[in-house]
Amino acid sequence: MRKISHEFRDPIHTFIHAYDEERAVIDSVPVQRLRHIHQLAMTFLVYPGATHRRFEHSLGVMDLAGRVYDIVTHPDNLHPGVRDLFPELRDDSVRLYWRRVVRMAALCHDIGHLPFSHAAERELLPEGWSHERMTVELILSPQMKGLFENMTPPLKAVDVAKIAVGKECMPDESFSDLEAVLSEIIVGEAFGVDRMDYLLRDSLHTGVAYGRFDHSRLIDTLRVLPPPASATGQGSTEPHLGVEEGGLRSAEALLLARYFMYSQVYFHPVRRAYDIHLKDFILDWLSERKFPTAVDEFLKTTDSQIIAALWEAANDRHANGYDSARRIAKRDHFKVLWERNPEDLKVNPEAGELILRAAQDKFGYDAVRRDAYAPKTPLIDFPVLQRDGRIASAQELSEVIAKVPTAAFDYVFIDGRLLTAAKDWLEKNRSDILGKTGQGDDDEERRTTGRTTNAAPSDEE
Repeated sequence: MRKISHEFRDPIHTFIHAYDEERAVIDSVPVQRLRHIHQLAMTFLVYPGATHRRFEHSLGVMDLAGRVYDIVTHPDNLHPGVRDLFPELRDDSVRLYWRRVVRMAALCHDIGHLPFSHAAERELLPEGWSHERMTVELILSPQMKGLFENMTPPLKAVDVAKIAVGKECMPDESFSDLEAVLSEIIVGEAFGVDRMDYLLRDSLHTGVAYGRFDHSRLIDTLRVLPPPASATGQGSTEPHLGVEEGGLRSAEALLLARYFMYSQVYFHPVRRAYDIHLKDFILDWLSERKFPTAVDEFLKTTDSQIIAALWEAANDRHANGYDSARRIAKRDHFKVLWERNPEDLKVNPEAGELILRAAQDKFGYDAVRRDAYAPKTPLIDFPVLQRDGRIASAQELSEVIAKVPTAAFDYVFIDGRLLTAAKDWLEKNRSDILGKTGQGDDDEERRTTGRTTNAAPSDEE
């Protein structure tokens, strides 16, 4: 007899369970492809244990999403201020429907990732495309749509897509209050289970302790809450995922874990240097310099395909992408000439760009690269249900949350053979370089292709 429930052993969640119909989606080509996509690109060249894949992460996100859904939609946990907004949750069959949607959306939230995940996604997809848009295309494809419709109850593929990527990535779709909250379970800035799983998983596989936090306690205290009084005074009325006061310390630990993982792992300079070389190789290797977006062609692209091409190119001086491939294969990555620091930024906020341009003038355009990231999202805030029944802002209740710094980086890299001479040159000319103002009339191509500004993991990672 076929098993009604299937088990997957997992180093984070011990056992992950799936029903037959869910197993059919797990076994689909788009999801199985994730077995061949590294979670952290080439981070394994810095942290040797970081060879885990998007597949196990997606299973973990599915497991966490189901757990959070069960907690926040339980009748006993619905706050009086939001209970009337979700009348559909009083119907057990409707609750079951959305539970399946949430789990399948969590499972499929990453199926649109390029090979090596976030590495230079912006440069490697046609304009207007992102891994979220590719995820939607795959979820709505005939193969996946048929799997969802064969489930009990039948799922609408568009519902799965909406919950998987959220309102910002599907602006043409209308979202009910319930759909907005359910998508927040997966991709929410504060408590998205995508982030919860990758922090725990990446911490384990890189061998660092920065990403650990008490996720079980946090999940047990999550609630859907109306906005605090300070927010309603500004016109905000939408409910959001929040936390009971007893889980506030766990929420603080999550945000601190996120900061430390970004600053110590995801933004590690050698990791960023390898992303630059990898992007350069893929651009030279791809015949159209972009990955395909047609579903059938996209599903053929994997890390394995690129690694094989990279190793071949690294041993052939005449191959496209030889130099970038050689640098990765031989560990001859660019070195840090300059990195973001308060003293230089006080002199000139454009320090990174000015040093990049000056170094390229001195040592050659191809020998110098810049990689920078500054977060665009505001400070994270969420409602907190206090023990006396009042709802307050996390920023108001927690000095830790109010003061968690945002991780950012700015590196100027240079060919390692030039590093000593370049550092001497920079030390002697720093004042003159930083005294220059603005971008001037330098041509646009130089200003944009001389740097690689990668989005951080969402996502990262």
